[in-house]
Amino acid sequence: MSSFSDREQGFEGKFAHDQEQEFRAAARRNRMLGEWAARKMGLENVDDYARAVVKSDIEQPGDEDVLRKITQDLIGAGLTVSQSEIRAKMDEFLAIARGQIEAGN
Repeated sequence: MSSFSDREQGFEGKFAHDQEQEFRAAARRNRMLGEWAARKMGLENVDDYARAVVKSDIEQPGDEDVLRKITQDLIGAGLTVSQSEIRAKMDEFLAIARGQIEAGN
């Protein structure tokens, strides 16, 4: 019975680790997305905007709130960027973030 319990604890540990890594990757992705959007809008303080994007996801988990914030802010800045382009950037930055985390960066 001990080996089953050990195995179960191992799976639980891996699941918790994977969830933590995914949370970190999403936060990193949101920062990169915020930096990208800030540069598109010509904002001077890119770092503050990127933090605001990360914070928007912490307040309401999920991609839709981040997508909505970026879309509204870009429209407010007079830019026309499709949601599909923003989603593509989200996917691109998530892949980069996962790679960085796996590499220990």
